[in-house]
Amino acid sequence: MAQLLMLTSAVDTDVLPALGLLSHKTRQIPASPASLINAPTCDLVLVDARQDLASAKSLCKILNTTGLNVPLMLVLTEGGLTAVSADWGVDDVVLETAGPAEVDARIRLVIGRVMQDKSSSKIQASGVVIDEASYSAKVHGRPLDLTFKEFELLRFFATHPSRVFTREQLLSEVWGYDYFGGTRTVDVHVRRLRAKLGDLESLIGTVRNVGYRFNVYEEENERITVGS
Repeated sequence: MAQLLMLTSAVDTDVLPALGLLSHKTRQIPASPASLINAPTCDLVLVDARQDLASAKSLCKILNTTGLNVPLMLVLTEGGLTAVSADWGVDDVVLETAGPAEVDARIRLVIGRVMQDKSSSKIQASGVVIDEASYSAKVHGRPLDLTFKEFELLRFFATHPSRVFTREQLLSEVWGYDYFGGTRTVDVHVRRLRAKLGDLESLIGTVRNVGYRFNVYEEENERITVGS
């Protein structure tokens, strides 16, 4: 049984009648950005796009911009199907006339698929969790406030544990071949990254006269996972 959140301008109406025949719990709130501030937690967000496609599209984009971490599904009329495209940022669509078996299957499949995709985009190593999908990282559950390049540098280190890289190699891999800055850029970013890692600053080790590496003790190598 899933917790569903329906965003609709027609609150207290049956947006998707088949849900009334299923065991999922559904909450309805107004389809407006303001109502999202105190929105209840859920496993799936449904947006009612039956009447106003333009407003529904805008709402979907807002949801994606704010970092929605659950699947997003549209409820449409058959005529609305022609208007939906990839730039809406939705994970699935369902017709308002769909039967309970189809609705239940779509709910189960989209939740399973999206959660699996989000899991596979995570890199975990020595207390650091890097989420490639949301460009975010945490240390023992504490969010890190990283710039884009700091994130890219941390991700590169974490995906190449124990391997030593020269400053020139890091410039090439993280900044790109067309970057004309000096290797001091690497030192500055490493210093800032270490400061943000706090107690785990030693994860980024210095190899004298060579460069840097992501320090993972041999007994921890087995715990480095991508998609854990």
